[in-house]
Amino acid sequence: MQPALIAVDWGTTALRGALLAADGTLLASHAAPRGLLSVAPGGWAAAFDAEFGAWRAAHPQLPCLLAGMVGSRQGWAEAPYCACPAGLADVAQRLHWVQPGQVAIVPGLSTLADGVPDVLRGEETQVFGALQALGADAAGDLSIVLPGTHSKWVQVRAGRITGFATHMTGECYALLRQQSILARMLPADDGELDGAAFDAGVARAFGAGGLLHHLFSVRTLALFDQAGGPALASRLSGLLIGEELRAQALAPGAAVVVLGSAALALRYQRALALRGHAVQVLSADTGWLGLLAIAGAAGLLSAKGQAGAAPAGTLSA
Repeated sequence: MQPALIAVDWGTTALRGALLAADGTLLASHAAPRGLLSVAPGGWAAAFDAEFGAWRAAHPQLPCLLAGMVGSRQGWAEAPYCACPAGLADVAQRLHWVQPGQVAIVPGLSTLADGVPDVLRGEETQVFGALQALGADAAGDLSIVLPGTHSKWVQVRAGRITGFATHMTGECYALLRQQSILARMLPADDGELDGAAFDAGVARAFGAGGLLHHLFSVRTLALFDQAGGPALASRLSGLLIGEELRAQALAPGAAVVVLGSAALALRYQRALALRGHAVQVLSADTGWLGLLAIAGAAGLLSAKGQAGAAPAGTLSA
């Protein structure tokens, strides 16, 4: 099978790459702990060649698309955000070429809510990939959540991203878990999810009082020996994810697509189901389909997708 695209997700702490056929088949993959934080200023081209030089030497005509923090102000080059609403064609027109005709950075998206800007980089490729995976099911309005350090709630209408909102849920969990007074009540490791404690946290988040009040219950339940250990960590997780859901004001029974790692997706799926929402879970690897779709919209595949076969074992991981 012929390779058509070198796709790269280059984030803050790590990178992942995929050698893709035109139909989305993964021919080879590569991952390394070589993110933005480990690349010296001016060293991006050399870092890229060190990680993907073998693929490029074997397939010199293949286009390469990069997504994620590689396009930030601290990255290889700042790729200006594409404003919402935005579809595949809009993003494809705004590709930022760092090696003209060969290597380009996907721009990321921006939106405004009540005059306040919000941004994302990299998640747009996962959303566009999810739309490819969903096919006809993506024709209408969709709510998509991408859980993580900074969770993204993305609204899609007729295949275009109309807006999104960022929630610092994962980062707040880490800060509370490690640096607040609550940390003294929690075990060193989270352990397995305590379903009942998590559910109680989600339910509490929707009750009167507000998050700042509800968080203190993690401490008082421990003080009165009503909960401890992993149950407290699970309750804290439920409180924060519950607050994130509460902020969405989803219509009763509204369907939600969850894109993310299995462990996080399970928590969001559980919390959404508790609130009566239908949930469909897709892998975060849909980002490869998204990058392929962007390349197609930019007209990069038809002329350059006929290079030689993937070198067996090259840079595979």
